[in-house]
Amino acid sequence: MKFFIDTADVSEIKELAKSGLLDGVTTNPSLIKKSGRNINEVIKEICDIVPGPVSAEVTATEYDEMLREAEVLKSIAKNVTIKVPLTWDGLKTCKALREEEVLVNVTLCFSANQALLAAKAGASFISPFVGRLDDIGIDGMNLISDICQIYSNYPNLNTEVLVASVRSPQHVAEAAKLGADVVTLPPNVLKQLITHPLTESGLQAFLDDWKKTGQSIT
Repeated sequence: MKFFIDTADVSEIKELAKSGLLDGVTTNPSLIKKSGRNINEVIKEICDIVPGPVSAEVTATEYDEMLREAEVLKSIAKNVTIKVPLTWDGLKTCKALREEEVLVNVTLCFSANQALLAAKAGASFISPFVGRLDDIGIDGMNLISDICQIYSNYPNLNTEVLVASVRSPQHVAEAAKLGADVVTLPPNVLKQLITHPLTESGLQAFLDDWKKTGQSIT
């Protein structure tokens, strides 16, 4: 499974990139707003840090303007992935960009039928939002299961399932068990993946015993 980080905080990305765990980055207009910076500058800096796909989202809602914004965004760096919403105009934009071999992330997916349409349009990634479904009482992981099953039925569909709106480490483990290709998660959730009370208590016991030996390795 690939790990993408869902943030526009360049300092967070720099820190996490040192771990070797990052395969890509996803951003959206809300994350850009939170950063308080110019989108072109932020995306350029992120692309310089992470060689994998970096999603930059269009804000237009109509086809022609989406394409114009996509032209600007994809000129920032070779690893920019254009992010479009799952609308008719978004799918048309996806198809046009894929014909140019530009990576496209189709976002705001909430149904298996939507995911099938995105794959038919040639999407590089489909982003189902599991956390937002959980918020309204629907098990978001059921959607991931449905999409993975449908895609597996048709080997000619090459769209990767990118699990988004991840809220907890459990979402990550469940997505991995279902065979999702990618998970994009906030920095705090990524850091939670390494935490386990038995790891912490075990390490402390080792350190306490080592101290009693009176030895030093260096």
